[in-house]
Parts: sequence; C-alpha cells; structure tokens
Amino acid sequence: MLAIEIRHAGGPEELLPTERPRPVPSPGEVLIKVAAAGVNRPDVMQRLGKYPPPPGASDIPGLEIAGTIEAIAADAGEWRPGDRVCALVAGGGYAEYAAVPAPQCLPLPRGFDFTKAAALPETFFTVWTNVFERGRLQPGESLLVHGGASGIGTTAIQLGRAFGARVFATAGTAEKCAACERLGAERAINYREADFVAAIKEATDARGVDVILDMVGGEYLARDIDALAVDGRLVQIATLGGPRAQINMVPVLHRRLTITGSTLRSRSVAEKGAIARALGERVWPLLDSGRVAPVIHATFPLRAAADAHRVMEADTHIGKLVLVVEYN
Repeated sequence: MLAIEIRHAGGPEELLPTERPRPVPSPGEVLIKVAAAGVNRPDVMQRLGKYPPPPGASDIPGLEIAGTIEAIAADAGEWRPGDRVCALVAGGGYAEYAAVPAPQCLPLPRGFDFTKAAALPETFFTVWTNVFERGRLQPGESLLVHGGASGIGTTAIQLGRAFGARVFATAGTAEKCAACERLGAERAINYREADFVAAIKEATDARGVDVILDMVGGEYLARDIDALAVDGRLVQIATLGGPRAQINMVPVLHRRLTITGSTLRSRSVAEKGAIARALGERVWPLLDSGRVAPVIHATFPLRAAADAHRVMEADTHIGKLVLVVEYN
C-alpha cells in the first residue's frame, strides 16, 4: 500500500510517499480501506521528533481516518465488511489501509462523505473528553476556547453552544475571530490586540468563565487562573506556548479552582471506546441533524501531505486540513 513516512525528524520535506505492507488486523480490530485522513498538530510534532508514537503504534503519522471496512478480525463486534466508518487511530492514518481497534470506529453521520467524516475523530474525541468529561461543562455555564479557529477550537465552540453554554474564544486575526463568532462564539478576542482576561471580565461582569480549554500553556496558565470564575475548571490539552509556568496558588485556593489536563493518543482502547460510545449517543445526533459540522479549510492528495503540513505550520487556516486518498 501507499503510505507517507517520516524519513528523519525535520521539516515537511521529510514526509515521503513509500510502499508499506498492508496491515493485518489483530483480534478486536478491523481493516479499513482509507478514503481520507485528517491532519492534526500532533502529526507536525511527531514529524519534528517531539511526539513519538506510543508503544505498539504505527510510525506512520495520522490520528484519524474515514473509509470502508475491508476485513474484520475475531472479536470485532458488530462491524461488517462494507461498513462506512470514521475512526480514531494511534498512528498509521496517512496510508491506504489501517488496522483499527473496533471500539474506536463510528458510523459516518447522515449525509457525510469520507472527507468530511475524516475531520471528526481526533477533534471530537478530544473536545468531548476534555470539555464535557474532565471540564464538566453544564448548560448555562460559560466556556473560553483558546485557539478558537483551530480544528479543536471550531469543534469546541460549536459543541459548547449546542449544549447550552455561553462560549468565548481567542484567535490571532480579525478573520479568525469573525469565523469563531459565526460558529457561535459570543465574543472572539484577538489576543494580539487585547488582553483576554480583561475582555472576559468585561463580558461576564467580572465573574469569569466556568471552563477554559487551553492548548497554549506557558504564560497563559497564570492568566487563565485570573479569567476563571469561582469553582472554575482549566483543562490543558497542549503546551504550544511552553511546558513550564509559574502561578500564584492563592486564587486557586480562594476560588476553589480545578486545573486538569489530558492527552488522548496514549489512552487505552477501552477508554477510547468509552469516548466513542458517548459521542455516538450525545454528539452524533447533532451531526446527523446538521446542527454541528466540522469546518474544513482545505484538502490535499495523500501524496501531498508535506503541503498540508506547510499550511498547518503557517497557521493561517481556519478549521481542519484533510488528506484524500486517490485510488487508480
């Protein structure tokens, strides 16, 4: 099969098309003929040598796919060959075929093609488990989403609104801020021009927000604490601004704040399967009805994965980038 491998740690030019053996599904897995694969920031980090795949995972990048089940192994549940699915994978998405644990698959939402479905798993699994499970966002509460124009951000804004929360976002350009507001953010704050803490205090009558989803880290941590309401929850999912920070613990104690975080890739199949089931019950009906949909900025042929990474690193995109497999 055609696959994209990382020749050496480095720039996008290190992503090279190659021939790899077609994977054989193990018990509990299905083999998917991939039609499209999402591109995510962790793929870039892996290419740079900063985010190695967990033990046992493929070294081929790619964390989400959509396609048709080609074969099933024993104990693969109710899936059958020919089923159209999207799936979360721990690696191996940039390829024509992928072996996937059956619990990590979900059916295509109503009216979705493979390209649109490939933009779902990584972001929707991440947002659900962090905003709604760890962050415990409730109807009537408020949510601040950093990086609101990213794939994660555009998903979090829509789901926050769909489940009855007030949503705020930060982004780095006027165009991105406008996109966040079109998706449902009550206010999008251009972090290059305004202090998001002051803006949040103004918008909430000095109360602060209940939940913050942060992928920046670094010096944002202390400012996030300032922007949280009493009993607020900060959920950290990445450290693009640096892994270290100094904070004042006094407001954490006085306002009973929770600081938590998680990564998705290294979690067990059972844990990912539980998230998939929750998505199927709570979120897939929103996708079926069209109330929520992924935002796709651009698509690229699988062989042009390097071009997709260049766009990702330029950070001018809004929403998701997707690789499309072209079969002869």
